[in-house]
Amino acid sequence: MLPLAERLRPKTLDEYIGQKHLVGQGAILRQMIESGNIASFILWGPPGVGKTTLARIIAHQLQRPFYTLSAVTSGVKEVRDVIDKAKRTASINSGLFAPADGRSPILFIDEIHRFSKSQQDSLLGAVEEGTITLIGATTENPSFEVITPLLSRCQVYVLKSLDKDDLLELLNRALTQDEYIRSLGLEIKDTEALLRYSGGDARKLLNIIELVSNSGVKIIDNETVTKQLQQNPVAYDKDGEMHYDIISAFIKSVRGSDPQAAIYWLARMIEGGEDPKFIARRLVILASEDIGLANPNAMLLANTCFDVVNKIGWPEGRIPLAETTIYLATCKKDNSAYLAIDGALAKVRETGNLPVPLHLRNAPTSLMKELGYADGYKYPHDYPGHWTEQQYMPDELVGTVFWKKD
Repeated sequence: MLPLAERLRPKTLDEYIGQKHLVGQGAILRQMIESGNIASFILWGPPGVGKTTLARIIAHQLQRPFYTLSAVTSGVKEVRDVIDKAKRTASINSGLFAPADGRSPILFIDEIHRFSKSQQDSLLGAVEEGTITLIGATTENPSFEVITPLLSRCQVYVLKSLDKDDLLELLNRALTQDEYIRSLGLEIKDTEALLRYSGGDARKLLNIIELVSNSGVKIIDNETVTKQLQQNPVAYDKDGEMHYDIISAFIKSVRGSDPQAAIYWLARMIEGGEDPKFIARRLVILASEDIGLANPNAMLLANTCFDVVNKIGWPEGRIPLAETTIYLATCKKDNSAYLAIDGALAKVRETGNLPVPLHLRNAPTSLMKELGYADGYKYPHDYPGHWTEQQYMPDELVGTVFWKKD
């Protein structure tokens, strides 16, 4: 018998749970699907939120040939084989869906962030020419893991963890629509543990239901769920267990200047098989966001750690990660730059494109000079201490403070 998650995999958009911002009525992906013409895109989100399912639904609804590759097991040769197959398919069926009319075959690549640069390069021509419509899926930030030329040819859509209502809807579907689960006559008394352990992951929720129901219990409550998961840790995806909770605890421990807790959570991630680049990348972000101007060397060390981990891999990579974690945890903290840029961005969105004061504008032409461009600008180096009073803000924002020194 197929796993419960596979038995309940939705086949249409109306059956799809979650991601209303993308596939709800009037949302961008639904509009593209209903128009019958989709462009290449990348789905970015945590595990178990419907990336693969959405790609399959799109191919089925649009009646496109659908090819799949996994970045874990496929190389450049497999990519080229699929592209050649797509070209032959398009040629044979040119009256139905030649690439020129926007109905090219769909190539779905799971875990596209694991593709090397050369593997991603091999996709560029086919995506550019429309030989294939690429749908990539990734749990990692595409701006770090996908090469710029490929990223520029694809839209990126962010999928969110399923919320409580989504998970409860999925739970109800499992109890009422799956023949086997329905035949067990299960009674759900509590849902708190089910929702907490699933962590917004639909697949985990269904795996937990299947695990607990196969144990022979008829009443599912918080105690039953917790007991079963403790007895069967492998069934609960040990490589990704509490992924987001643990990285959150790790970051907050470093931010809170607790090196003991930070090292513990680092060890949990290493032992659980976490991608070392993911850990190192988060340390770079933390060094900039939480330490910032208090110690600019923190970001230099974090960036060096990222490079070193990439070069030496495991198991030696644990050492620079530990060193950097302890260093960042013991650094003085300052988030003033983080607050300053967020405040400035909010003001830009509020006030729009305010004009640059004339004296700050360049005047490369005589007309610009006649219009007053650069007129009255004071060159700071001509003054004592290389500074003089001068207006740099737009008129409407004179006196506004974004950065506040501690």
